[in-house]
Amino acid sequence: MDSNPISRTSFPESGLPREEVLRTLDAYRLGDGDWKGGKTWSLVYDAGEEITRLTQDAYEKYFHTNGLNPFVFQSLKRLETETLSMVADLFRGDEHVVGSLTSGGSESVLMAVKTYRDEARALRPEITQPEAVVPMSAHAAFEKAAHYFGVKLVHAPLADDYRVDVAAVEKLITPNTIFLVGSAPQYPHGAIDPIEDLSGLAVKYHLRLHVDACLGGFTLPFIRDLGGDVPPFDFTLPGVSSLSADLHKYAFAAKGVSALLYRDAALRQFQYFAYGDWPGGLFISPSATGTRPGGAIASAWAALKFIGRKGYLDITRGILDTTKRLLAGIRAIPALSVLGDPPAGIFAFGSEEINIHALADALELKGWVIDQQVNPACLHFMVTPAHADAADDFLADLRQAVAEVKAHPESFEAGSVALYGMRAAVPDPGMVNQFITAAYSRFMTEGGELSFEDLGDD
Repeated sequence: MDSNPISRTSFPESGLPREEVLRTLDAYRLGDGDWKGGKTWSLVYDAGEEITRLTQDAYEKYFHTNGLNPFVFQSLKRLETETLSMVADLFRGDEHVVGSLTSGGSESVLMAVKTYRDEARALRPEITQPEAVVPMSAHAAFEKAAHYFGVKLVHAPLADDYRVDVAAVEKLITPNTIFLVGSAPQYPHGAIDPIEDLSGLAVKYHLRLHVDACLGGFTLPFIRDLGGDVPPFDFTLPGVSSLSADLHKYAFAAKGVSALLYRDAALRQFQYFAYGDWPGGLFISPSATGTRPGGAIASAWAALKFIGRKGYLDITRGILDTTKRLLAGIRAIPALSVLGDPPAGIFAFGSEEINIHALADALELKGWVIDQQVNPACLHFMVTPAHADAADDFLADLRQAVAEVKAHPESFEAGSVALYGMRAAVPDPGMVNQFITAAYSRFMTEGGELSFEDLGDD
């Protein structure tokens, strides 16, 4: 239920007192997910008050700055360059690796797709309908980017371990293919695609390969340093031409900032947009946005400098310990099964015995914010330091929720069960997209619950 119903509000005639404004904001937040208590399994990445305060202070120092013009705010250019250099070093890039900071993973993906489209236009003009081969599990941001930039996505199936089927990828490559995609790890199940094999295909067919490490990729170098089994996925592979990694996730910078890296500057220049015939002067922009908040850039630099390699190793060790506890507890419940063998703090579990969406509803009644997925039906989790103290409580509630759904499945026939049942009954993706758009628009305009009740109508 939406605890902040939307109503029409007129423009204020005079300003409210400062304390009243702040009190109102506090009141509005009361219905939000409890991320500080570890009850929310996505969206917020909290590594503790000390790091949060440091990144907030860094953001505040650059609160009014704008990365649109590096000639005016030259310190921002330095901060961005140093941040990108640190991230390039983490992902084992050489001195030629360059990049840009974006507002988040979606913009990093958008810019990578735009870059490869524009490179193909310049260097392969015979391709009039560019294509990219992407895993079925690739983030939906690639769908958005393809829609925006006129690139056709060709979807490769997943193997039994939820990693992309490389043999299938190769069969889908055509003369129109301009780039491949692999995730490290992918969002839905936390699996790392076989990037080394994809790199081999990229080299063999003279294609670009983008590695989407936006979600949990920042933790992978530290998992490797801790002795974890992390397959090659970074710039040590010759076919990897670009890589994106969000810094407002497991680097714990303020939202929103993501790093998009390229193997060299010659490739990066296709990301830029320039227009020299404007009365307002020469215009050049490195990314989709014009104004770029300097505070986000400063917070990313501050987080990397403050935490350092040793700090991230300690944080990652804690995340892995919590994840192992959670996975062991989930696997001990006979009705549930973890999907694949996720190596980092991202995983999903499903069930062949109970309706997994009913289980999500039962858990949400206990205060947990649960992400639900389809194909296959499962529940999705991203572990952060905030979950260390909440893991045992979650497992206890999970065991109880499973028992409740088993004993009284009829109690959960509405809500998520009905919603996802209707989704499965409608085979036309275009129709589903239409109803999703209409329902979301209604929710943003009118408030109330996000309902897809019309989805099953003829």
